[in-house]
Order: sequence, then C-alpha cells, then structure tokens
Amino acid sequence: MNSNPVYRVFMREYKRLIAYPRYLVILTFGAVLTFVFFATMTDEGQPQRLPVGVVDMDGSYLSRRICHELNATPGVQVKEVFDNHMAARRAMQRGEIFAFYEIPKNTYNEVLQFHAPKFVLYNNAAYLLAGTLCYKQLATMGMLAAGGVQREVLRKKGVGEKQIMGLIQPVAFETRNISNPWINYGVYLMTTLIPAVIAFIALMHTAFSIVRERQRRTVKHWLKKAHGSTVYALLGKMLPYTLWYSLLALTANLIMFGFMDFPMNGSWLLMALNSVLLIVAAQCAACLIAGCINDPSLAMSVSTLYSAMSFSLSGFSFPIDAMPGFFQSFSWLYPIRHYFLNYTDIAINGNNLHQCWPHFCALLGFGLLLLLGAMVLKWQINNNTAEVKREVKKKQTVLSESEK
Repeated sequence: MNSNPVYRVFMREYKRLIAYPRYLVILTFGAVLTFVFFATMTDEGQPQRLPVGVVDMDGSYLSRRICHELNATPGVQVKEVFDNHMAARRAMQRGEIFAFYEIPKNTYNEVLQFHAPKFVLYNNAAYLLAGTLCYKQLATMGMLAAGGVQREVLRKKGVGEKQIMGLIQPVAFETRNISNPWINYGVYLMTTLIPAVIAFIALMHTAFSIVRERQRRTVKHWLKKAHGSTVYALLGKMLPYTLWYSLLALTANLIMFGFMDFPMNGSWLLMALNSVLLIVAAQCAACLIAGCINDPSLAMSVSTLYSAMSFSLSGFSFPIDAMPGFFQSFSWLYPIRHYFLNYTDIAINGNNLHQCWPHFCALLGFGLLLLLGAMVLKWQINNNTAEVKREVKKKQTVLSESEK
C-alpha cells in the first residue's frame, strides 16, 4: 500500500466521489450547459434579424426604399411599419422592437427641392447588446440612404460618377478587425467566460468538500491519512477536483480553438498550462476560504461572492484602466485576471513564455493561499481540540465535586 500522504488522501476523496457522485455530476452538468448555451447562442457570430420598426409618415418611394434596404441587412428586420410615433413607442416599451426610424412627412418632396429632411432614430439602450447592434445597423443604413439620395440629386445635375463619389465620400475608410475579423461574439464571450465558470465551480466544490470534513467531524480521520499535515491534507483533497475540472477546461479549449476555429496564434501547450493553472489557483483560494470559515453555507456564499466579483474585475467586460485606482489594485487578486491577460498574449498576440511569464508566475503565486489556508486550518483545529479538552476537564471537575 502506498504510504504517500497526498496519495492516501487523494484515494480517500476519490472513493467518496465514487460513492456520492451527485455534487460532481450536478456541477459538471452546469459547466456543460453553460458551454452549450453560449455555443448555440453565438453560432452565427452575433445576433441576427433583430426586430426594428419604421414610422413612415411620408408614404413615398423613398421611404419604401429605406424599409426595403433595412430588411436586406442581415442584422435587423423591419417587424412593422407604423403610421404614428406613439404606436412605435408602445411597441418598443413592450419589447417587441429595439429601435425605430421616424420618417417625417414631405421627406421626398424636400429631397426633390434640395432641402435637408431629418430622420430621427430612436434606440432602446436598456438592452445593451441588442440596442448597440440595432443602433449600428440603423445608423449605417441612415448614412447610406443619405448618400444614395445625394448621389441621385447630383446625377440629375449632370455630375460624373467619379466626382459624385469624391463629393459623397472624400475619404474612404477600411476597417480590419484584428484576431476576430468575423466580429464573432462567441470569441469574445466563450474564451474567457467558459474557463472562468469551470474554475469557479472547482473553487466552490473544493471549498464545500473541505468545510464538509469539519461539519461531519471527520477531520481527525482526514488528517490521519495525511500524517497530520494540513498541507498534504489540502493537496490530496483538491487533487481529484483539479484533475476533473482541468480535463473539462482542456476539452473546452479543444472545442473552441479546434472544432469552432477560434483564433489561436500561439502555443497550444502554453494555453493548456494557462487553463490548468487557473483551476489550481482558484482551488488555492478555496483552501483559504474553507480554512477561515467553518460554516458550509457561509463558505459557499463567500466563494460565490468572490467568483461574481471576478467577472467584473477581470478586465474582459470593462477595461481595468477605466476603473478607479482602488478597484484596479483589487483586480490582481483574482486568477481569472491573469488568465485573461495570458489568453490575449498567447491566443491573440501569439506571444511566447518569455513575454507572458509574469502572469504565469502570478497564477503560481496563488499557491501561497493554500499554505496560508493550511496554517489557518491547523490553528483552528488545534484551537478546537484545546477547547474540547477544556470542556472535558471542566465536566470531570464538576463530576468529581458532585461525588464529594
């Protein structure tokens, strides 16, 4: 029989997982469901055919042409043409459309008279993604429609095609989206969100399993397997979860960067190491949380709060440089921040280890939390043992006095 303490604790935890697999199965199902949800939601790269409206108070050839051109764009779809502003506003308030154009009366006549009619674009920014995409599509179509009208007017004046394009668009801009030319929201969301979800499921599962030892009063047997070392006990406890959730993270990487063809300009090996270190760093944070908190519900609440804050302070949803300095310093306390910076260096910029080693060292530095958690856990165990001994001694004193 292997006498290695880490191996003994590992086998003890492995047998528990086999005997009571419901927590592992439920959490794994949650991670897989999250992956499937985002993969299917962003299968077209970004939302398509978002419903918009048009308030057509002109009823002319020009207004009908604008509606037709809006329907021809893949991003939006004219769900309804309204005859007044209030009807379109009610439809937006009910969530039936995300934006609408208002074309005023006599628009076509003003164009023929070389006047400048004004279109009004109403956009619902309460829905961030849908509102932003609708605004982008409708604003672009508005500029194209204005250019088209100006071109027709210049043609009637007898201006040549080259001069017309020079007047309409004197400077031509060419946009090149680096590393994500398809503007695929899946690349933006899944590459960071999926590893973060898996890592913090591992964090909560590890914290829960450690606190359950103290709740069930099996700490003595647990430490006996680890030869009395809390460090070995924590290492053996977290190792089964490290292997399983690392496998999930690596499988997600294989699907995203392989089958889904997400950009990967660097080393696959470095990206795999980045994913494994993210899982280990999250578990080390779990060891500190579980070492300081004895109550399972409170430990899970703190783990959830820590995980939720990491999504805001990691930098992929809101730039860290735009945050107040106080919060910028807190962003380095979350492993997902270092994982995200490593991801951009490796997968997007194609950098090697000598260019992104500081954040790999930062992920390794989270191992200090495991040592700190082991110290706190040992102190609490010794304190509880001493308290139990005092209680026993006190009861013995009371019994001896009663016998006398």
